Amino acid sequence: MHAANVWRLGIKELRSLWRDPMMLVLIAYAFSLGIYVAATAMPETLNKAPIAIVDEDQSPLSQRITSAFYLPHFGVPALVPQSEIDPRMDAGKDTFALDIPPDFQRDLLAGRQPTIQLNVDATRMSQAFTGSGYIQQILNGEVSEFMQHHRGTPPPPADLAFRVRFNPTLAQSWFGAVMEVINNVTMLSIVLTGAALIREREHGTIEHLLVMPVTPFEIMASKVWAMGAVVLAACAFATVVIVEGLLKVPIEGSVALFLLGAGLHLFATTSMGIFMGTIARSMPQFGLLLMLVMLPLQMLSGGMTPRESMPWIVQQIMLIAPTTHFVKLAQSILYRGAGIDVVWPQFIAIIVIGAIFFAIALGRFRKTIGSMG
Repeated sequence: MHAANVWRLGIKELRSLWRDPMMLVLIAYAFSLGIYVAATAMPETLNKAPIAIVDEDQSPLSQRITSAFYLPHFGVPALVPQSEIDPRMDAGKDTFALDIPPDFQRDLLAGRQPTIQLNVDATRMSQAFTGSGYIQQILNGEVSEFMQHHRGTPPPPADLAFRVRFNPTLAQSWFGAVMEVINNVTMLSIVLTGAALIREREHGTIEHLLVMPVTPFEIMASKVWAMGAVVLAACAFATVVIVEGLLKVPIEGSVALFLLGAGLHLFATTSMGIFMGTIARSMPQFGLLLMLVMLPLQMLSGGMTPRESMPWIVQQIMLIAPTTHFVKLAQSILYRGAGIDVVWPQFIAIIVIGAIFFAIALGRFRKTIGSMG
């Protein structure tokens, strides 16, 4: 009887979600276009950075330097007079403006140390930081080759042979895609369960449930399995179709094992959503509370910054968050091909944390139901 009640109440939750077009659009976007955009929006390297060059020398060396900037790192250099540098940068047309002074080649051959001015628009942080290093390398290489009259480079005293594991091309999209799936699983599971509870309270349907022969455990369990099943299905679609299919991210381990871990993680996060739904009295309050919870879960769980780089106290505190263990097992399975013999500690941790969160949320839910009755 209890299982039948949980099943029917869960079907009711799914029908209610189906009649909410905005939630359906949010789910569809978060596990399709949202993942693709997050993985590809930030370029992995400098890409088509706009650069202007003022060539006051008009020498073979200055022309050689100008021709060294080409796609895909830089756009075609705009050759401009010096008077246009500031207006162009003020208008945002150029990220870099290189000024080659008069007699640059002559001073260089005479043994002097001429200076080239590089103007950088630092409001474009990623391009400014990376591009300045690229330009320095290009200038040093062209000047060195011009002075040596050949393109040979002296052998280094020691050679470093490095091997990159799990991401040989250092593609940022490989990391960003999986982390976006994890973040969306956490966010949507909390949002769906919390919104479902608040929606019932605002529409008055929670009072109808109170007069039915169902227990608070059955009501809460139905929301957990229904919303968890929706997010898990969306997670499976995103992992197979978007991450592995569209973005061509190689999955080294078992997708089924990853989805098992995601299901256990959903058990914890949906319980968190129920708990937050009992605290918030309206959707605006729930949205503010969600911001306070999601930011630490995303930024301190190891998905954006390695946990080893965080203060020791933060590392210990975040062990009580299910996302910390989910990020670790997801990276181990999907990137390194780990099996259950490697990630079982994370599975146990998520089960324990999920059980604690479920018990706390159930207690709070019973108290809320009792006060309404």
